[in-house]
Amino acid sequence: MAEPPVVAVRSGESGQVLAFFAIVLPAVLLPVAAYAVDATIVAAREAGLQAATAQAAETAAQKLDVVAIRSRGGLTIDQAAVRLVVDQMLVEDEPGAGVDSYVVSGAEVTVVTSEPVTLPFSVFTQTVTLHAHATARLVAGYDSPA
Repeated sequence: MAEPPVVAVRSGESGQVLAFFAIVLPAVLLPVAAYAVDATIVAAREAGLQAATAQAAETAAQKLDVVAIRSRGGLTIDQAAVRLVVDQMLVEDEPGAGVDSYVVSGAEVTVVTSEPVTLPFSVFTQTVTLHAHATARLVAGYDSPA
């Protein structure tokens, strides 16, 4: 049976690999962990902004223009009430968000919002601006009480 080769270790080189990993491993793993935290925060804030924008569009689509209903008999949305409702809904749900635009076209409301998010670890950048877009339509109908 052949004996394994003997490797001679010089006294000044023992532990070099351990020291290398002790320096390199944190330098690689810490930015990866920071990026994971930043990505999680951005994803959560983006979901919150999208939900608030959708809720604002749905609520704004429920604001009927009573004058138009009485004069023409058609369903249209009150443009003056839309801005107030959209601003109020965003302040309640996402205080840091702002309304970029809203468009009322007949019985349809489109709301575009954005929100700057400051990252806690800022591996690549300090802040990220998130954008959300939602459209809601007013439809005729009646839900009877159950």
